[in-house]
Amino acid sequence: MAEVANRPLFPMPFPVIFLVLSIISGFGITPSQAASQIRNHTWEIDYMFWSPDCVENIIMGINGQFPGPTIRANVSDTIIVHVNNKLSTEGVVIHWHGILQRGTPWADGTASISQCAINPGENFTYQFVVDKAGTYFYHGHLGMQRSAGLYGSLIVDLEEGKKEPFDYDEEINLLLSDWWHKSVHKQEVGLNSNPFRWIGEPESILINGRGQFNCSIAAKYNNNLEQCELKENEECAPFILQVKPKKTYRIRIASTTSLSALNLAIGNHSLLVVEADGNYVAPFVTYDIDIYSGESYSVLITTNQDPAQNYWVSVGVRGRLPETAPALTLLNYLPNSVDKLPISPPPETPKWDDFARSKRFTGRILATEDIPKPPVNFNRRIFLLNTQNLMKGGSIKWAINNVSLVLPSTPYLGAIKIGLKTTFDQNPPPETFPEDYDINKPPPNPNTTTGNGVYKFELGEVVDVILQNANMLKENTSDIHPWHLHGHDFWVLGYGEGKFSADVDENNLNLENPPLKNTVVIFPRGWTAIRFVADNPGVWAFHCHIEPHLHMGMGVIFAEEVHRVGTIPTHALACGGIARTLIYRPATKP
Repeated sequence: MAEVANRPLFPMPFPVIFLVLSIISGFGITPSQAASQIRNHTWEIDYMFWSPDCVENIIMGINGQFPGPTIRANVSDTIIVHVNNKLSTEGVVIHWHGILQRGTPWADGTASISQCAINPGENFTYQFVVDKAGTYFYHGHLGMQRSAGLYGSLIVDLEEGKKEPFDYDEEINLLLSDWWHKSVHKQEVGLNSNPFRWIGEPESILINGRGQFNCSIAAKYNNNLEQCELKENEECAPFILQVKPKKTYRIRIASTTSLSALNLAIGNHSLLVVEADGNYVAPFVTYDIDIYSGESYSVLITTNQDPAQNYWVSVGVRGRLPETAPALTLLNYLPNSVDKLPISPPPETPKWDDFARSKRFTGRILATEDIPKPPVNFNRRIFLLNTQNLMKGGSIKWAINNVSLVLPSTPYLGAIKIGLKTTFDQNPPPETFPEDYDINKPPPNPNTTTGNGVYKFELGEVVDVILQNANMLKENTSDIHPWHLHGHDFWVLGYGEGKFSADVDENNLNLENPPLKNTVVIFPRGWTAIRFVADNPGVWAFHCHIEPHLHMGMGVIFAEEVHRVGTIPTHALACGGIARTLIYRPATKP
């Protein structure tokens, strides 16, 4: 493993609790897993005062730090995380974004889907095996707790002795996010209110939890902002990328943003893209990358520029009219001082609505020869129409095929496993939308309904999903939506303009080298086609990764052969209707 080169501008002590246990029995670990390492962590989750962008606020932290501790493991290691909920008034869960959770669907960390929320004062132990190398992260998956700062990095390296298909000397890990001064609870109440209150644009973009509000470290190039006067050990001091000349660095980049699509560029340096969402891609050179919420990339840079200079790293908003200043930090060529600012202005973020440019970048992401090709044919095709709608009374929701998702109080995984039929709608949701629907106009009938039905798949079924975007309630408006699938990687077969047509678009789908991903974007008034194999028994969320959009109902639920799931820990599901059932009927093994 290459040396890690993460350095803050002002080094700060972070309390990290590593509780190492040599316990194999009692956690259900097989002898083959015992040959790998067990990575044990104990976390306390609580609110705390923090200044992510130099303005003190309340943030959700883990073990007193923000972002949360980085978890690092090797392929086939077992990760065990003991979560203690120190929040006094709300539950919590942790989703391990990009981890497939084969055999442990109860550890996916989705409230009301794979588990009960961990109540205040209670604890819960996540245990799962990481079976694929890549750049991942974790985050809260109850309400909008990711917006409150509950996230961190999860890096999976190859097995000891194995080598990546590309060479690099050192490694830097970047976690990108957006930040509001308005509390997450106020945001949630506004989204549920009538009249509707939108959350607004973020005050700051953060790099590894650090940003600057109302000032800039490059103020001489921006007349609207003052020069930041940062003090030693400030929590908002820029995270500096320290490098040595004539070296190659792997930069892992993941986006946990709640709303913003971002663009990252490094002054004077090209980026060689080699990984997306934990899967290798055919390498290609670019000078900047677009990254949507839920996505991750690895890029290689070579430090072949003038070693006497430092260079800007710039992260700006794409896809929405930007009201947030770009995040800036330095690529610091050692031994230069971090006080030595670059001699050129920061790279300019491309125009926010230049979607043709975004589509060109997305179209360059293709699989390497080692990535398995998708099945040639599908067994089932589902069309999911994304629309913005109204509920009776005037509140605004997002809907899929005119159904806005509202999760039940009883987790689906347990309800289906033990045969409860009263905890969620047993009628499956619609698998398509009317052929005459005009995606270029606001919905002719803006009213929607809520629902919590489930799409059920047979084991091994090859499923195509056509994600279809449409006009919103307002004329001439259509949003970008990054969609994330839990429990699976999928092949991205293609993107297109307008409404998907089997007659026209079918022959243009890419079955030769489509990338494997877990998160994919739908562009305004366009479609995206994906294919996956339903080979992971469990119940899995498929949803827009924009926090307020999911909160407003933009998601669906997939269930796959739940009866094949092994023993589920009772404490994962003992709430709602399951808790009432357990009073009269003890849990039984499958």
